[in-house]
Amino acid sequence: MKTVLWLDDWRDPHTNPEWVKMFSPIPFPDKVYWVKTYNEFVDHICYIGLPDAICFDHDLGDTVDGMEKTGADCAESLIAYLKLTNQALPLYGIQSSNPVGKERIINILSSYQNGICSN
Repeated sequence: MKTVLWLDDWRDPHTNPEWVKMFSPIPFPDKVYWVKTYNEFVDHICYIGLPDAICFDHDLGDTVDGMEKTGADCAESLIAYLKLTNQALPLYGIQSSNPVGKERIINILSSYQNGICSN
């Protein structure tokens, strides 16, 4: 069963499955989990486990302890989890319309994938 974790605060992949087809590296997954916040993302990874693919949005409109949390923060948490559990990076896509935020997520994930993480 192929699964996708869809991180986005307003694009509901269940009401518009075309978004999954456009942005996911698995265009026809068996199951799509939709999370909207940093905490939901972290909880999903920790308690349900890694999906086959993750689709990232950057601007989540989310704050935790007074700090804005973005898709880049989710990507950093994912990398920490992967290092801790010695797992490979799942496939990923990015549907953010924020070009700077999209580049931040790409840099975080590709640095890990290429073995050049600083932490």
